[in-house]
Amino acid sequence: MASRARVAITAVFALNGMLFASIFSRLPAIQDRTGLGDGTLGLALLCSMLGLVVSQFAAGALVARIGSRRLVVVGALGYAAGLIPVALSGSFAALAASLALIGVANGVLDVSMNIHGLTVERRLGRPILSTLHAAFSFGALVGAAVGALVAAVGVGVMAHLTGMALLGAAAALTASRFLLPSSADAAPEGPLIARPTRALLAIGVFAFCLLLAEGAVNDWAAIYLDDEIGTGEALAASGLAAFSLTMGFGRLFGDRLVQRLGPVPLARGGATLSLAGMAIVLSASGPLLAVPGFAAMGLGLAALFPLALRAAAARGPTPGPSVAAVSALGYLGLLTGPPVVGGLSEAVGLRAALVFVAALLGVAALLAGSLRVPDKTA
Repeated sequence: MASRARVAITAVFALNGMLFASIFSRLPAIQDRTGLGDGTLGLALLCSMLGLVVSQFAAGALVARIGSRRLVVVGALGYAAGLIPVALSGSFAALAASLALIGVANGVLDVSMNIHGLTVERRLGRPILSTLHAAFSFGALVGAAVGALVAAVGVGVMAHLTGMALLGAAAALTASRFLLPSSADAAPEGPLIARPTRALLAIGVFAFCLLLAEGAVNDWAAIYLDDEIGTGEALAASGLAAFSLTMGFGRLFGDRLVQRLGPVPLARGGATLSLAGMAIVLSASGPLLAVPGFAAMGLGLAALFPLALRAAAARGPTPGPSVAAVSALGYLGLLTGPPVVGGLSEAVGLRAALVFVAALLGVAALLAGSLRVPDKTA
Protein backbone atom coordinates (compact mmCIF):
# COMPACT_ATOMS: atom_id res chain seq x y z
CA MET A 1 0.00 0.00 0.00
CA ALA A 2 2.82 2.44 0.84
CA SER A 3 4.49 1.91 -2.55
CA ARG A 4 1.26 2.64 -4.40
CA ALA A 5 0.67 5.68 -2.20
CA ARG A 6 4.14 6.95 -3.09
CA VAL A 7 3.32 6.81 -6.80
CA ALA A 8 0.00 8.54 -6.17
CA ILE A 9 1.40 11.39 -4.06
CA THR A 10 4.24 11.84 -6.57
CA ALA A 11 1.58 12.34 -9.24
CA VAL A 12 -0.15 14.91 -7.01
CA PHE A 13 3.09 16.90 -6.58
CA ALA A 14 3.65 16.84 -10.35
CA LEU A 15 0.03 17.90 -10.90
CA ASN A 16 0.48 20.85 -8.53
CA GLY A 17 3.51 22.03 -10.48
CA MET A 18 1.74 21.56 -13.81
CA LEU A 19 -1.34 23.55 -12.76
CA PHE A 20 0.86 26.31 -11.30
CA ALA A 21 2.88 26.65 -14.50
CA SER A 22 -0.23 26.47 -16.69
CA ILE A 23 -1.48 29.74 -15.21
CA PHE A 24 1.84 31.55 -15.27
CA SER A 25 2.66 30.42 -18.81
CA ARG A 26 -0.52 32.20 -20.01
CA LEU A 27 -0.13 35.39 -18.01
CA PRO A 28 0.49 37.48 -21.14
CA ALA A 29 -2.85 36.35 -22.60
CA ILE A 30 -4.59 36.86 -19.26
CA GLN A 31 -3.07 40.33 -19.02
CA ASP A 32 -4.28 41.17 -22.53
CA ARG A 33 -7.79 39.91 -21.74
CA THR A 34 -8.06 41.98 -18.55
CA GLY A 35 -6.22 45.03 -19.90
CA LEU A 36 -4.16 45.31 -16.72
CA GLY A 37 -0.78 47.00 -16.44
CA ASP A 38 2.22 45.27 -14.91
CA GLY A 39 1.72 46.85 -11.50
CA THR A 40 -1.97 45.98 -11.30
CA LEU A 41 -1.30 42.45 -12.49
CA GLY A 42 1.30 42.15 -9.74
CA LEU A 43 -1.32 43.12 -7.16
CA ALA A 44 -3.66 40.45 -8.49
CA LEU A 45 -0.90 37.85 -8.26
CA LEU A 46 -0.23 38.99 -4.69
CA CYS A 47 -3.79 37.94 -3.82
CA SER A 48 -2.90 34.38 -4.77
CA MET A 49 0.10 34.30 -2.46
CA LEU A 50 -1.85 35.86 0.40
CA GLY A 51 -4.59 33.27 0.00
CA LEU A 52 -1.97 30.52 0.07
CA VAL A 53 -0.26 31.73 3.25
CA VAL A 54 -3.51 32.32 5.16
CA SER A 55 -5.08 28.99 4.22
CA GLN A 56 -2.06 26.96 5.31
CA PHE A 57 -2.77 27.43 9.01
CA ALA A 58 -6.35 26.21 8.59
CA ALA A 59 -5.11 23.30 6.50
CA GLY A 60 -2.69 22.24 9.22
CA ALA A 61 -5.48 22.18 11.79
CA LEU A 62 -7.80 20.24 9.47
CA VAL A 63 -5.14 17.65 8.69
CA ALA A 64 -4.70 17.09 12.41
CA ARG A 65 -8.39 16.29 12.71
CA ILE A 66 -9.38 14.47 9.53
CA GLY A 67 -6.06 13.38 8.01
CA SER A 68 -4.32 14.52 4.85
CA ARG A 69 -5.98 12.30 2.25
CA ARG A 70 -9.27 14.17 1.95
CA LEU A 71 -7.57 17.55 1.95
CA VAL A 72 -5.20 16.46 -0.82
CA VAL A 73 -8.21 15.64 -2.96
CA VAL A 74 -10.14 18.79 -2.02
CA GLY A 75 -7.09 21.00 -2.60
CA ALA A 76 -6.23 19.42 -5.95
CA LEU A 77 -9.81 19.59 -7.22
CA GLY A 78 -10.17 23.18 -6.01
CA TYR A 79 -6.92 24.17 -7.70
CA ALA A 80 -7.94 22.51 -10.98
CA ALA A 81 -11.42 24.05 -10.93
CA GLY A 82 -9.93 27.46 -10.13
CA LEU A 83 -8.22 27.63 -13.52
CA ILE A 84 -11.56 28.25 -15.22
CA PRO A 85 -12.55 31.50 -13.43
CA VAL A 86 -8.98 32.73 -13.92
CA ALA A 87 -9.38 32.17 -17.67
CA LEU A 88 -12.78 33.90 -17.66
CA SER A 89 -11.62 36.98 -15.73
CA GLY A 90 -12.08 40.22 -17.59
CA SER A 91 -11.27 42.75 -14.87
CA PHE A 92 -8.90 43.33 -11.98
CA ALA A 93 -11.54 42.45 -9.39
CA ALA A 94 -12.47 39.19 -11.10
CA LEU A 95 -8.85 38.17 -11.61
CA ALA A 96 -7.82 39.08 -8.06
CA ALA A 97 -10.73 37.10 -6.59
CA SER A 98 -10.02 34.12 -8.85
CA LEU A 99 -6.34 34.11 -7.96
CA ALA A 100 -7.16 34.42 -4.25
CA LEU A 101 -9.32 31.29 -4.54
CA ILE A 102 -6.49 29.55 -6.39
CA GLY A 103 -4.17 30.55 -3.55
CA VAL A 104 -6.50 29.12 -0.90
CA ALA A 105 -6.79 25.82 -2.76
CA ASN A 106 -3.02 25.73 -3.32
CA GLY A 107 -2.37 26.37 0.38
CA VAL A 108 -4.62 23.48 1.36
CA LEU A 109 -2.99 21.24 -1.24
CA ASP A 110 0.55 22.29 -0.34
CA VAL A 111 0.23 21.47 3.36
CA SER A 112 -1.77 18.27 2.93
CA MET A 113 0.38 16.79 0.15
CA ASN A 114 3.58 17.44 2.11
CA ILE A 115 2.13 15.83 5.22
CA HIS A 116 0.88 12.88 3.19
CA GLY A 117 4.34 12.55 1.67
CA LEU A 118 5.89 12.52 5.14
CA THR A 119 3.39 9.88 6.22
CA VAL A 120 4.26 7.73 3.22
CA GLU A 121 7.97 8.04 3.87
CA ARG A 122 7.47 6.93 7.47
CA ARG A 123 5.64 3.86 6.18
CA LEU A 124 8.44 3.17 3.70
CA GLY A 125 11.16 3.75 6.29
CA ARG A 126 13.24 6.02 4.03
CA PRO A 127 13.07 9.70 2.97
CA ILE A 128 11.20 10.56 -0.23
CA LEU A 129 10.16 14.19 0.30
CA SER A 130 12.93 15.74 -1.79
CA THR A 131 12.02 13.46 -4.71
CA LEU A 132 8.39 14.54 -4.35
CA HIS A 133 9.46 18.18 -4.62
CA ALA A 134 11.45 17.23 -7.73
CA ALA A 135 8.17 15.94 -9.19
CA PHE A 136 6.69 19.39 -8.58
CA SER A 137 9.62 21.02 -10.39
CA PHE A 138 9.36 18.76 -13.42
CA GLY A 139 5.58 19.02 -13.42
CA ALA A 140 5.99 22.78 -13.61
CA LEU A 141 8.43 22.33 -16.50
CA VAL A 142 5.85 20.24 -18.38
CA GLY A 143 3.10 22.75 -17.63
CA ALA A 144 5.22 25.63 -18.90
CA ALA A 145 6.19 23.73 -22.04
CA VAL A 146 2.57 22.84 -22.81
CA GLY A 147 1.53 26.44 -22.22
CA ALA A 148 4.20 27.72 -24.59
CA LEU A 149 3.23 25.16 -27.23
CA VAL A 150 -0.52 25.82 -27.18
CA ALA A 151 0.08 29.57 -27.18
CA ALA A 152 2.37 29.22 -30.19
CA VAL A 153 -0.29 27.37 -32.20
CA GLY A 154 -2.98 29.87 -31.26
CA VAL A 155 -5.02 27.95 -28.68
CA GLY A 156 -7.00 30.41 -26.56
CA VAL A 157 -6.39 30.72 -22.85
CA MET A 158 -9.95 29.60 -22.05
CA ALA A 159 -9.64 26.37 -24.03
CA HIS A 160 -6.17 25.69 -22.65
CA LEU A 161 -6.97 26.23 -18.98
CA THR A 162 -10.31 24.42 -19.20
CA GLY A 163 -8.53 21.43 -20.69
CA MET A 164 -5.92 21.54 -17.93
CA ALA A 165 -8.66 21.82 -15.31
CA LEU A 166 -10.39 18.69 -16.62
CA LEU A 167 -7.11 16.82 -16.86
CA GLY A 168 -6.15 17.94 -13.36
CA ALA A 169 -9.47 16.86 -11.86
CA ALA A 170 -9.23 13.45 -13.52
CA ALA A 171 -5.65 12.99 -12.32
CA ALA A 172 -6.56 14.02 -8.76
CA LEU A 173 -9.50 11.61 -8.58
CA THR A 174 -7.39 8.77 -10.00
CA ALA A 175 -4.55 9.39 -7.56
CA SER A 176 -6.95 9.59 -4.61
CA ARG A 177 -7.78 5.90 -5.01
CA PHE A 178 -4.23 4.94 -4.05
CA LEU A 179 -3.44 7.39 -1.25
CA LEU A 180 -3.13 6.19 2.33
CA PRO A 181 -6.36 6.19 4.38
CA SER A 182 -7.28 9.22 6.48
CA SER A 183 -6.49 7.28 9.65
CA ALA A 184 -2.80 7.17 8.65
CA ASP A 185 -2.12 10.70 9.94
CA ALA A 186 -5.34 11.94 11.58
CA ALA A 187 -5.11 12.76 15.30
CA PRO A 188 -8.58 13.67 16.62
CA GLU A 189 -7.22 14.49 20.05
CA GLY A 190 -4.11 16.38 19.01
CA PRO A 191 -3.51 20.16 19.03
CA LEU A 192 -4.85 22.28 16.19
CA ILE A 193 -2.14 24.95 16.35
CA ALA A 194 1.59 24.40 16.74
CA ARG A 195 3.07 25.65 19.98
CA PRO A 196 5.58 28.40 19.02
CA THR A 197 8.71 26.84 20.53
CA ARG A 198 12.21 28.20 19.91
CA ALA A 199 13.08 25.07 17.91
CA LEU A 200 10.07 25.45 15.63
CA LEU A 201 10.73 29.19 15.22
CA ALA A 202 14.32 28.46 14.18
CA ILE A 203 13.10 26.03 11.52
CA GLY A 204 10.58 28.61 10.34
CA VAL A 205 13.25 31.31 10.03
CA PHE A 206 15.44 28.83 8.14
CA ALA A 207 12.56 28.22 5.69
CA PHE A 208 11.88 31.96 5.44
CA CYS A 209 15.49 32.70 4.50
CA LEU A 210 15.83 30.05 1.83
CA LEU A 211 12.47 30.73 0.15
CA LEU A 212 13.15 34.47 0.20
CA ALA A 213 16.38 33.72 -1.67
CA GLU A 214 14.50 31.50 -4.12
CA GLY A 215 11.89 34.19 -4.76
CA ALA A 216 14.57 36.83 -5.25
CA VAL A 217 16.34 34.72 -7.88
CA ASN A 218 13.07 33.89 -9.66
CA ASP A 219 12.15 37.56 -9.98
CA TRP A 220 15.50 39.31 -10.30
CA ALA A 221 18.03 36.94 -11.91
CA ALA A 222 17.19 37.94 -15.48
CA ILE A 223 17.11 41.64 -14.62
CA TYR A 224 20.44 41.35 -12.80
CA LEU A 225 22.12 39.67 -15.76
CA ASP A 226 20.73 42.22 -18.17
CA ASP A 227 21.26 45.43 -16.18
CA GLU A 228 24.28 44.66 -14.00
CA ILE A 229 26.21 42.16 -16.14
CA GLY A 230 25.10 43.51 -19.51
CA THR A 231 24.21 40.19 -21.13
CA GLY A 232 21.31 41.54 -23.19
CA GLU A 233 17.81 40.15 -23.14
CA ALA A 234 18.65 37.03 -25.14
CA LEU A 235 21.01 35.69 -22.46
CA ALA A 236 19.29 37.22 -19.45
CA ALA A 237 17.00 34.21 -18.91
CA SER A 238 19.96 31.81 -18.75
CA GLY A 239 20.60 32.50 -15.06
CA LEU A 240 17.06 31.58 -14.03
CA ALA A 241 17.12 28.56 -16.35
CA ALA A 242 20.35 27.32 -14.77
CA PHE A 243 18.97 27.92 -11.26
CA SER A 244 15.72 26.07 -12.01
CA LEU A 245 17.39 23.10 -13.71
CA THR A 246 19.93 22.50 -10.95
CA MET A 247 17.21 22.84 -8.32
CA GLY A 248 15.00 20.32 -10.08
CA PHE A 249 17.74 17.77 -10.65
CA GLY A 250 19.27 18.41 -7.21
CA ARG A 251 16.00 17.41 -5.58
CA LEU A 252 16.27 14.00 -7.23
CA PHE A 253 19.35 13.29 -5.11
CA GLY A 254 18.25 15.02 -1.90
CA ASP A 255 16.78 11.90 -0.32
CA ARG A 256 19.93 9.86 -0.90
CA LEU A 257 22.09 12.65 0.47
CA VAL A 258 20.05 13.03 3.66
CA GLN A 259 20.41 9.29 4.26
CA ARG A 260 24.15 9.44 3.69
CA LEU A 261 25.01 12.76 5.36
CA GLY A 262 22.14 13.45 7.76
CA PRO A 263 19.86 16.51 7.72
CA VAL A 264 22.13 18.96 9.55
CA PRO A 265 25.28 18.55 7.41
CA LEU A 266 23.15 18.56 4.25
CA ALA A 267 21.31 21.71 5.33
CA ARG A 268 24.52 23.49 6.31
CA GLY A 269 26.34 22.38 3.18
CA GLY A 270 23.43 23.32 0.92
CA ALA A 271 23.03 26.77 2.45
CA THR A 272 26.79 27.34 2.26
CA LEU A 273 26.90 26.24 -1.39
CA SER A 274 24.05 28.58 -2.19
CA LEU A 275 25.82 31.41 -0.39
CA ALA A 276 28.98 30.69 -2.37
CA GLY A 277 26.93 30.73 -5.57
CA MET A 278 25.49 34.14 -4.67
CA ALA A 279 28.99 35.41 -3.89
CA ILE A 280 30.10 34.31 -7.37
CA VAL A 281 27.09 36.07 -8.91
CA LEU A 282 27.83 39.29 -7.03
CA SER A 283 31.51 39.30 -7.93
CA ALA A 284 31.04 38.31 -11.58
CA SER A 285 31.69 40.74 -14.38
CA GLY A 286 30.30 38.50 -17.12
CA PRO A 287 27.87 35.62 -17.68
CA LEU A 288 30.59 32.94 -17.69
CA LEU A 289 30.77 33.28 -13.91
CA ALA A 290 27.32 34.65 -13.08
CA VAL A 291 25.31 31.85 -14.71
CA PRO A 292 27.27 29.05 -12.95
CA GLY A 293 26.80 31.05 -9.75
CA PHE A 294 23.02 30.89 -10.17
CA ALA A 295 23.35 27.16 -10.96
CA ALA A 296 25.25 26.64 -7.69
CA MET A 297 22.51 28.48 -5.83
CA GLY A 298 19.84 26.18 -7.25
CA LEU A 299 21.83 23.09 -6.40
CA GLY A 300 22.45 24.31 -2.86
CA LEU A 301 18.81 25.18 -2.19
CA ALA A 302 17.36 22.07 -3.85
CA ALA A 303 16.85 19.84 -0.81
CA LEU A 304 16.53 22.44 1.95
CA PHE A 305 12.79 23.16 2.10
CA PRO A 306 11.90 19.44 2.30
CA LEU A 307 14.42 19.15 5.15
CA ALA A 308 12.69 22.00 6.98
CA LEU A 309 9.26 20.41 6.59
CA ARG A 310 10.52 17.04 7.83
CA ALA A 311 12.12 18.68 10.85
CA ALA A 312 8.92 20.59 11.57
CA ALA A 313 6.87 17.38 11.46
CA ALA A 314 9.07 15.97 14.22
CA ARG A 315 8.52 18.97 16.51
CA GLY A 316 5.04 18.15 17.78
CA PRO A 317 2.60 15.37 18.64
CA THR A 318 0.98 15.75 15.21
CA PRO A 319 2.74 16.97 12.05
CA GLY A 320 -0.07 19.08 10.56
CA PRO A 321 0.10 22.28 12.63
CA SER A 322 3.92 22.32 12.77
CA VAL A 323 4.36 21.73 9.04
CA ALA A 324 1.72 24.38 8.28
CA ALA A 325 3.47 26.96 10.48
CA VAL A 326 6.90 26.40 8.93
CA SER A 327 5.47 26.25 5.41
CA ALA A 328 3.59 29.52 5.94
CA LEU A 329 6.74 31.24 7.22
CA GLY A 330 8.64 29.92 4.21
CA TYR A 331 6.07 31.21 1.75
CA LEU A 332 6.02 34.52 3.58
CA GLY A 333 9.68 34.77 2.60
CA LEU A 334 8.81 33.88 -0.99
CA LEU A 335 6.15 36.60 -0.89
CA THR A 336 8.27 39.36 0.62
CA GLY A 337 11.61 38.63 -1.03
CA PRO A 338 11.05 40.13 -4.49
CA PRO A 339 9.54 43.46 -3.29
CA VAL A 340 12.17 43.81 -0.53
CA VAL A 341 14.96 43.32 -3.05
CA GLY A 342 13.20 45.74 -5.38
CA GLY A 343 12.95 48.39 -2.69
CA LEU A 344 16.59 47.99 -1.71
CA SER A 345 17.56 48.12 -5.37
CA GLU A 346 15.90 51.50 -5.73
CA ALA A 347 17.98 52.78 -2.82
CA VAL A 348 21.39 51.16 -3.27
CA GLY A 349 21.33 49.31 -6.60
CA LEU A 350 20.47 45.72 -7.44
CA ARG A 351 23.94 44.26 -6.86
CA ALA A 352 24.07 45.71 -3.35
CA ALA A 353 20.46 44.67 -2.70
CA LEU A 354 21.34 41.05 -3.40
CA VAL A 355 23.93 41.21 -0.63
CA PHE A 356 20.89 41.11 1.69
CA VAL A 357 19.91 37.78 0.14
CA ALA A 358 23.45 36.49 0.65
CA ALA A 359 23.27 37.52 4.31
CA LEU A 360 20.05 35.54 4.78
CA LEU A 361 21.68 32.48 3.23
CA GLY A 362 24.39 32.88 5.86
CA VAL A 363 21.69 32.96 8.54
CA ALA A 364 20.22 29.76 7.09
CA ALA A 365 23.62 28.07 7.32
CA LEU A 366 23.88 29.09 10.98
CA LEU A 367 20.39 27.71 11.69
CA ALA A 368 21.05 24.35 10.04
CA GLY A 369 21.41 22.71 13.46
CA SER A 370 17.71 23.28 14.10
CA LEU A 371 16.91 20.67 11.44
CA ARG A 372 18.19 17.80 13.57
CA VAL A 373 15.43 15.17 13.86
CA PRO A 374 15.19 11.71 15.43
CA ASP A 375 16.84 9.01 13.35
CA LYS A 376 13.51 7.35 12.58
CA THR A 377 12.32 10.46 10.69
CA ALA A 378 15.60 11.46 9.17
